[in-house]
Amino acid sequence: MALGVRQLSRWCCLFKTARAAEFPRRRRSCSITAQACHEFVSLALRPSRNYILVWRLQACRHVSVGSCSPPDSAKDGSFSSPESNLPSPVEQEQAKAKPLPDLNAEILYEDWDDVPPSSALEEISEEEAVQIIAEPLLPLQSSTLRDYVDHSETLAKLVHLGVDLSQVEKRQKAGQLLLTLDFEKDIKKILLFLKDVGVEDNQLGKFLTKNPYILAEDLEALETRVAYLKSKKFGKAEIAQMVSRAPYLLLFSVERLDNRLGFFKNELGFSVKKTKDLVIRLPRLLTGKLEPVKENLQVCQIELGFQRNEIQEIVFKTPKILTASRNKLKQTFDYLHNIMGIPHHMLTRFPQVFNSRLLRIKERHMFLTFLGRAQYDPAQPSYISLDQLVSLPDEVFCTEIAKASIQDFEKFLKTL
Repeated sequence: MALGVRQLSRWCCLFKTARAAEFPRRRRSCSITAQACHEFVSLALRPSRNYILVWRLQACRHVSVGSCSPPDSAKDGSFSSPESNLPSPVEQEQAKAKPLPDLNAEILYEDWDDVPPSSALEEISEEEAVQIIAEPLLPLQSSTLRDYVDHSETLAKLVHLGVDLSQVEKRQKAGQLLLTLDFEKDIKKILLFLKDVGVEDNQLGKFLTKNPYILAEDLEALETRVAYLKSKKFGKAEIAQMVSRAPYLLLFSVERLDNRLGFFKNELGFSVKKTKDLVIRLPRLLTGKLEPVKENLQVCQIELGFQRNEIQEIVFKTPKILTASRNKLKQTFDYLHNIMGIPHHMLTRFPQVFNSRLLRIKERHMFLTFLGRAQYDPAQPSYISLDQLVSLPDEVFCTEIAKASIQDFEKFLKTL
């Protein structure tokens, strides 16, 4: 207790000396120091708290701007002038800048240090193990795109558009292509382009199912091909119809498209307008192989015996004859010309008959022959045109052409 009182007395003496040396502008700081002194007096009366008194004295040295420690001269029993007791500007800045310890942060860091780091080898209970949901691994190799749909945002969005991935994966390297594309970066711009061309929203999925390769095409090249078609006087609606019906059309370069148009114009002897009308009605003529077209033209001229002008008329009325099966073409002509006796000029007037099934032609001709009504000469009474023979439904054909009931026709077919 006596030691505490002596320390307090010495401190107060030093405090009075420092207070006398303070300027008026430091009064506020000294009041704070004086307030701290009152705290120390109460603490000094507790002999068991001497260590707290020492800590408070150390804190006072940081809080007070004026130095509370005795000057060097006081140790020798003498005091210097008041100005010598003032701290230098450097010491003031250091006193202000010195941070106080954050006990809460230290305690928090100690709490963190107490938490052991998790380990991959740490044992867990069976209940915790059951709650763990493992993501399915992405297959490194697969024969179907179905295994990748849940892992690929691009495939999921294509399915939402209506793309049939089961058909796409049958096309060479089409599945690998889709897995390498990003929907926002690569596919979205192509979809917007197709919509601008005229492909309907509900047809985008069907279009991409048939031609997924367009997603890898350069957008500028696609726009150039559309611009070429416009330069050939194809209207916007006509281009939209051609692109929708022939999805591979825009994969062809401008040079190839120009060569195809020139081929049909020169080979068939058509004018520019007729050539345009031909490819608008059957745009896959521009994307298909040319060998079957050349072969069918030779068959019509050499084997079937049609003249060049007749071939032009047949092709213009029925463009599909250029891509029809060569054997089917010859079999149909053989039955119409050699069995039914239809001359070339009549077949030229109704070339749609070559698109009909040969079985239907046979069944109806035999039924009319059975009824005695098989008359195909326009100069004779009860004339039946080839268009009526093949295009009408069974009910209309029986009642209006054969003048019989549908039941009679069905019974006759059972006798064949």
